[in-house]
Amino acid sequence: MVVADVDPFAVMNVVGLLAFAIAGALKAADAGLDIFGVGVLGVVTALGGGTTRDVLVDRLPASLAAVGEMSVALVGVGLALVLIHSLHGQVRDHPAFLTSDAIGLSAFAATGALVGVQAGVSPFGIVILATITAVGGGSIADILIGRVPVVLRDDFYATPAVVGGVAFLVARALGAPTGVPSALCAALVFTVRMLALRYEWRLPQV
Repeated sequence: MVVADVDPFAVMNVVGLLAFAIAGALKAADAGLDIFGVGVLGVVTALGGGTTRDVLVDRLPASLAAVGEMSVALVGVGLALVLIHSLHGQVRDHPAFLTSDAIGLSAFAATGALVGVQAGVSPFGIVILATITAVGGGSIADILIGRVPVVLRDDFYATPAVVGGVAFLVARALGAPTGVPSALCAALVFTVRMLALRYEWRLPQV
């Protein structure tokens, strides 16, 4: 049986949208927002990074081109609402939030790198797009609820995305088959982020 080729971007994008919509909605609930605020923050977290990335490479944001991305984000918000009622209280440090956030970070780092390749940017640009896609939505959400973005106060939030972007470049340079660089990027970002949470890694302060 011949298995049809799977589009790495499409897979990672759906995973990232769902995971970040859940994480953003849980963050909103933790901040005491009402149901509308939960929906807004979930959608912003899911779509913010990719929209910023698309603007930087001068293309119509996918979130505005069709209803698909918004639909996936709203499904994620719906799943989060179910989770919120089962968590009973603080959700910010709950494994459901931390894991969803790490999954979104890893998937969107991969999509950012893939878009960088499609746009023909430099290797540096690919790493930048991977990082911006991964952290952009969460940063916007933090600003909306009056918090310093986590990327500025938790050094091992953006760092895994940078590491993943570099791994993506290395895999491509070594001639890895289609899909391998993005899968490696996502896996490495997720692993590094979860290890950073587990062992409380921090970069040295100046």
